[in-house]
Amino acid sequence: MSGNFVFDPATENDFPNFVTHLECSYTGETFPSNQLHGLSPAGKPLLVRYDLNALGASVSKEDLAARPGGFWKYREFLPVRQSCNVVSLGEVMTPLIPLRKLGAKGGQLLVKDEGRLPTGSFKARGLALAVAMAKELGITRLAMPTNGNAGAAMAAYATRAGMETTIFCPDDTPEVNVSEIEYQGGKVYRVNGLINDCGKIVGEGKEPTGWFDCSTLKEPYRIEGKKTMGLELAEQLGWDVPDVIFYPTGGGTGLIGMWKAFAELEAIGWIGSKRPKMVAVQSSGCAPIVKAFEEGKEHAPLWPDADTLASGIRVPVAVGDFLILRAVRESGGFAIAVDDNSIVKAQEEVARQEGLLLCPEGAATYAAYKNALADGRINASDRAVLYNCATGLKYPMPAINRRLDKNKPVDYSTI
Repeated sequence: MSGNFVFDPATENDFPNFVTHLECSYTGETFPSNQLHGLSPAGKPLLVRYDLNALGASVSKEDLAARPGGFWKYREFLPVRQSCNVVSLGEVMTPLIPLRKLGAKGGQLLVKDEGRLPTGSFKARGLALAVAMAKELGITRLAMPTNGNAGAAMAAYATRAGMETTIFCPDDTPEVNVSEIEYQGGKVYRVNGLINDCGKIVGEGKEPTGWFDCSTLKEPYRIEGKKTMGLELAEQLGWDVPDVIFYPTGGGTGLIGMWKAFAELEAIGWIGSKRPKMVAVQSSGCAPIVKAFEEGKEHAPLWPDADTLASGIRVPVAVGDFLILRAVRESGGFAIAVDDNSIVKAQEEVARQEGLLLCPEGAATYAAYKNALADGRINASDRAVLYNCATGLKYPMPAINRRLDKNKPVDYSTI
């Protein structure tokens, strides 16, 4: 396809499509790609598979470089068949911001700031693809559990597509998230429990309501949206990969998606066999993946009494646990937990030293970077990428109470 192609979702032109089938991530069983699917019969996530030889022959790096930014530029790598089914809210290529003051000398520390996406978080990637494929498959009603940002993204994109959404969130979900979900067209309910309790309500409601369950990894396409983080990162680094990626891990869709992206890029010859160490970052108050990694297990049991201020990674059990753990181990990476106090300190340090406002989950990756550097799990010479998954503007910040009285002389010696 010509690099001069201009994306116009209003047209009916077919996108180039190289999907061959869907595959159970656990058993390898295959399924047709043009039908509605949730989990596989084994109860595991389905992965989209492509004819990578044909894909690689159809598009070049130069083609991509000539296209406008935003993850829809990678259409050959995505499952949507017709541009009329794309749902867009003005996506951009999110920047890589160097932390020159805080990075180790001799290395490079970069933040991939996903807060620049529509609805202010990386959830826009996965939900844009999930909604587009729901539209393509004739779905009109969606439901999901959320800790906040995913629900906001689904509400916005589904409203844009003319779909109805019902969203369930824990009682202590940040108020801004609850409000933006409802304000952007979703119907939101608070639940006196955690995200897994909300997920149970969604699952049990499928039959009586007819909605489609859009929970993390319970449909095949959110992974494909999150995969674009890996495609975008490789392009930004000149079709190379960093030495290490620190990723805030709840359900882990993005970590799984990036690992898939790197495999597909190698298969078409755009990158080599080098992989970054994939680091799953969790809170010590909810660290099922860390526990399973340290114990050498394939699955991560439910974490009891999950509690952390980083609500986006407060996921007590992940349906794709084995996929997260496989990627971490195959990459030579690790899983690491940081406590809430370290998260708060990291958020303040990056803001005050670098002028970059991270969300709590993003701050957790910086805290993890410092710990891993100190204990030797990464090297000072490494090029490391931290994923800031949402804008810090959605979260509480310390109150500032300094005041001046306009009617009194100012004592400038105290300022």
